[in-house]
Amino acid sequence: MDLGAPGAATPPSVARYGLGVGITVAAILSQYSVPALVPASRAIYGSFVGDLAVVYGLPIVAFALLVGAGPLRNWAAGMGRAIGTGLGWFSAMTLLGVGVLLVLVALYEAFDPSALQLLSRENPVLREAASDPWFFVGFSFAIGAFEETIFRGWIFGFWRGRSASWLTPAILTSLLFAAVHLYYGTTYGPASPLIFPTLFLLGFAFAATYRASGGNLVVPAALHGAYDAASFLTLISPVAAVVLQWSVVLVGGLVGLVYYVARTPDDGSSWPPPG
Repeated sequence: MDLGAPGAATPPSVARYGLGVGITVAAILSQYSVPALVPASRAIYGSFVGDLAVVYGLPIVAFALLVGAGPLRNWAAGMGRAIGTGLGWFSAMTLLGVGVLLVLVALYEAFDPSALQLLSRENPVLREAASDPWFFVGFSFAIGAFEETIFRGWIFGFWRGRSASWLTPAILTSLLFAAVHLYYGTTYGPASPLIFPTLFLLGFAFAATYRASGGNLVVPAALHGAYDAASFLTLISPVAAVVLQWSVVLVGGLVGLVYYVARTPDDGSSWPPPG
């Protein structure tokens, strides 16, 4: 099995994996509560580097020690397959997300139209980025790499070779990925269910890409970065942001369709995939 640290005699236990997941969730969520509970910690969380060290550094160190590099070994594998499936899944899940959003908006209009007004609240992440949006546009790709390494590489990738079906781990880890974006819930309150399905579907698309390519993390990280960059680009040019996002979706749909038609019968049909 492609699990565990290089040279490890036995793969890491589920208990060690669970501890890594627990540390990850605690580290990410700590930024929303610890500064208020422990004022002295604001020196860390109020620093860009300090906040990154807690939110991403602690999970990476925890998983490296508890699980090892096994789930990350094929980070650049199957690049052609990763590009084809990654763009296809990203496009499909983005379009599905739009469909889900339209249905939810219709339900809100029917049962609680006032909640939709909460979406006009300022996004705290975009507020922090307003002073230097170009930096955050570029840094989005580093964030994409961090989050894909943690969530698709370790949290989802741990189950390669352990689960007969990839769907259950993909669904559960995508739910976790959406859930840790707590600031959407605290910012938009009753309207936040309009946002979380998109996060779940994106996580699922990236998990499907990892699975179909045999562990590639480069393509999910790039797509993740492009998605986040488009959000920050709205601070500079909303038109350019829309063009970037939907160009990736439309081109991705075409590339994914071509790849699907040309694929061999065993492409992405097993878990883990061949090759």
